[in-house]
Amino acid sequence: MGVDPVTNTANVARRDSAGSSVSSRGRDSSWHELTLEGVSLTFNKGKANEYRALDGASLKVRRGEFFCLLGPSGCGKSTILNLIAGFARPDLGVIRMGDRQITDAGTERVVVFQDASNALFPWLRAHQNVEFGLSIQGLSNASAATRAMVYLDLVGLKDHANKFPYELSGGMKQRCQLARALVLEPEVLLMDEPFAALDAISKRIMQKELLRIWQHYRMTVVYITHDVNEAMLLAQKVAVMRRGPASAVKQVFEINQAYPRKPTDSAVMEILAKIEASLEEEVGVSLYAD
Repeated sequence: MGVDPVTNTANVARRDSAGSSVSSRGRDSSWHELTLEGVSLTFNKGKANEYRALDGASLKVRRGEFFCLLGPSGCGKSTILNLIAGFARPDLGVIRMGDRQITDAGTERVVVFQDASNALFPWLRAHQNVEFGLSIQGLSNASAATRAMVYLDLVGLKDHANKFPYELSGGMKQRCQLARALVLEPEVLLMDEPFAALDAISKRIMQKELLRIWQHYRMTVVYITHDVNEAMLLAQKVAVMRRGPASAVKQVFEINQAYPRKPTDSAVMEILAKIEASLEEEVGVSLYAD
């Protein structure tokens, strides 16, 4: 796309029209790890359709880390994301950012959903969708508009800022949703299969753009995927989860290969084989056609 996160524009996003700081990125510099400690959660407890989604799930995500959750459908990946976001509370265990326990939602933790069409407000233009959260925070219209345009530029949508969601392609909608999350300058970006609905080419482009943005800002990313190759290309760590019900984190793989990574690199292929073997144990079948 040729969009370059130039230092000057990044600095603009951190200041309002009066020149005072509006950044939330540094509001809590004390935490170093995001942790789940022995987390269990049961849905519809005491009812016929009771379902124990998580049973003693634990994980640690370092601040600034790109962390992928990988596992079969129904293993509790989205449940963990919702718990970190503060959209749900565990029956047992705790979720912490450093010493602070997470008990509710907060703008330092922002979610990017898979279905951008339903995530965006159809009656608002692209720039208004991005400005929305800033307006809720109390920024002036002028300050919100200035800051939103910087992040629309960052994701390559500056020239499409006045379009409604129905006028945007699938990839462009996801860029808009990403800009709406980034404009809040979160400390943790929670992504629930954000590129799963895109075509293969758009998906690769968005993966590359996400890495570029993460490397520039170094926010913490917790990313859900079913795609082993995607996890390998993006993550510093990949956690494979046990199949549900009563799921938990089974195994964590650390990936030290430099970016950009290619699936054909021997070191990447070696770790990929180990992750696939762990995942196949949970799925119960080979991930390749006979």
